[in-house]
Amino acid sequence: TIGHVDHGKTTLLDAIRSTNVVDGEAGGITQHIAAYQVFRNDRLITFVDTPGHAAFGEMRARGANVTDIVVLVVAADDGVMPQTVECISHARAAGVPVIVALNKTDLPESNIDKILADLAANEMIPVEWGGDVEVVRTSALNGDGVDDLLETILLTAELHELKANAGRNAAGLCLEAFRDEGRGSLAWLIVQAGTLNKGDVIVCGAGYGRVRAIYNDRDESIESAGPSTPVRIAGLDQVPGAGDHFHVLDGLDQARDVAELRRERGRTESLLAAGRPKTMEEILEAARAGEAQDLPLILKADTPGSIEALRGELGRFEHPEVRVQVLHHGVGGVNESDVMLAVASGAIIIAFHVVPDENARLLADAESVDVRRYDVIYEVVDHIKAALEGLLAPEEVEVSTGRAVVLQTFHISRYGTIAGSRVLNGTIGRNDRIRVIRNQTVLNDYPIASLRNEKDDVREVRRGMECGIRLDGFNDIKEGDELQAFRIDHVKRTLE
Repeated sequence: TIGHVDHGKTTLLDAIRSTNVVDGEAGGITQHIAAYQVFRNDRLITFVDTPGHAAFGEMRARGANVTDIVVLVVAADDGVMPQTVECISHARAAGVPVIVALNKTDLPESNIDKILADLAANEMIPVEWGGDVEVVRTSALNGDGVDDLLETILLTAELHELKANAGRNAAGLCLEAFRDEGRGSLAWLIVQAGTLNKGDVIVCGAGYGRVRAIYNDRDESIESAGPSTPVRIAGLDQVPGAGDHFHVLDGLDQARDVAELRRERGRTESLLAAGRPKTMEEILEAARAGEAQDLPLILKADTPGSIEALRGELGRFEHPEVRVQVLHHGVGGVNESDVMLAVASGAIIIAFHVVPDENARLLADAESVDVRRYDVIYEVVDHIKAALEGLLAPEEVEVSTGRAVVLQTFHISRYGTIAGSRVLNGTIGRNDRIRVIRNQTVLNDYPIASLRNEKDDVREVRRGMECGIRLDGFNDIKEGDELQAFRIDHVKRTLE
């Protein structure tokens, strides 16, 4: 569950807990520090209680999509607020389905139609408006809509076929961890796949060890835990970090090797290995290597008008191969949530007439996030256009350089067939490719293995000169063959 401050996240979760207790479900709730489970129609739903969007972003920044479904809590009397928009951006970047819990609908000042319109304006089209986002009306104080919310979560899980294999080795995430004086390192884990058993060897972040004990919410020892189960385990040699992945491995030696490798690499290198964050130059370098076609951006500006102007200008860049991807936009200075979203998504932050606050600036420096400040809109447009053009793969243009005819052939056992030729026009260079034409039919084209004039290796031969040409990978050269030389030039393309 995520949402704006004071929109009722905790109260709604309390209502879900109390509803299940009142219903008298056996083992109704498994509650602990970061996650708890409720029974609904003989099925378990695990809620991860994120204390705000910042923590959600930090988890994702470490490559951890903790949840299968996001419940976005919006207060009906307050509407879509700046943090709500940030939460939508985080949820969209996580690539998981979103259910909107429209809370406080019992209040007389609630304006549901306006909130639905605000959600639609942020590309969250409600189902009742023909979109794919379920909006459930709730009241956490009197419990209205809680049953509908739980049913919607189960239905969404079925529609998206959210299933896990319980028969494989366990894997999942660390929600948080701490050191207990009596039991050593304790880690709250959520099992995402497989079954975690007492005695398994696991690696979690830079920690490893054999699972000595598994505890449930009541601090009772259990023998195993299946998919989507939150548990606390003892046995790791050091405290892992929130958001670290854990995996069950075959033996302690293998686990030790993995853990030591991670410790040497360190947190910074782990972030880089996960593809986090990129500067503009790194994105362009990835494009030249054929890896990138999108330019992910976060837009922050001083006024809504500036945001609309920026989006309008950037929206004009249309090309089938590259595009601007605006992950989030908002009015106001660059904050920590913007930086964490940039870390999680490898995005560039465009700050138009605004600056980062001190905490955001320090975080951006620490995480190497590229924050670019602008005061003139056309500077933004020019720089983004240049960046997009840099993402385009260059056009390959064939340029004819010369033509020769084979006068005589020589076969040398160590090298192959040499074509004694005369250049009819242009020049033939050592780095050119040769297209072999016989009886006006193109056989193929080949790189030049050697180019000689008399007995000397040369870089090029000109019109009227005689030379010896040996082709790489082709020895069936014959007298009278025509040799057409050409090179491939890479021409920078534009968006026009």
